[in-house]
Amino acid sequence: MLSRQFYLLSVVSLFAVLCLPALAADHDGESDGVLKVVYHADFADPRRYSAMLTSINNMVTHYQNELIDYDVRIVFVSHGIRFLTSDKLENTPFKSDVKLEEQRDNLQGRLSALNTVQGVKLELCDITRSQVGLPEDKLYKDVKLVPSGVARLAELQHQGFAYLKIE
Repeated sequence: MLSRQFYLLSVVSLFAVLCLPALAADHDGESDGVLKVVYHADFADPRRYSAMLTSINNMVTHYQNELIDYDVRIVFVSHGIRFLTSDKLENTPFKSDVKLEEQRDNLQGRLSALNTVQGVKLELCDITRSQVGLPEDKLYKDVKLVPSGVARLAELQHQGFAYLKIE
């Protein structure tokens, strides 16, 4: 199982490092000299989320080492809300589970470092948040609410952001 996870992570990382700069250079959205990438997080699986955080860290570290300007964002929709709060989301479709609780502190720390140290922007679908009745003050620091997560993904793609989703 671990070798499969490593293989998937390696493939995604290799794609990001080798292909995204070329794709971005061919796209009008790179005209300002900034590589733009948006990750879509709408899943509940902490293992998959951890793989996404690793992929993002690898990407931005590469860009920093190569002195490449970047704008990397994560748009959280649906089950992705689980990774933006310490609230257990009881009585919602996104209720926390044992796997998430075992990894929550580690995942939160990694996300916080990506945001505060490496400038990765965090955006949450406000439809998801309001439907579960989660107060805004229960969200982690620096999470920006957007009216619709899927609409935001479409807007960012229209602005030249490359779209990535960890499977």
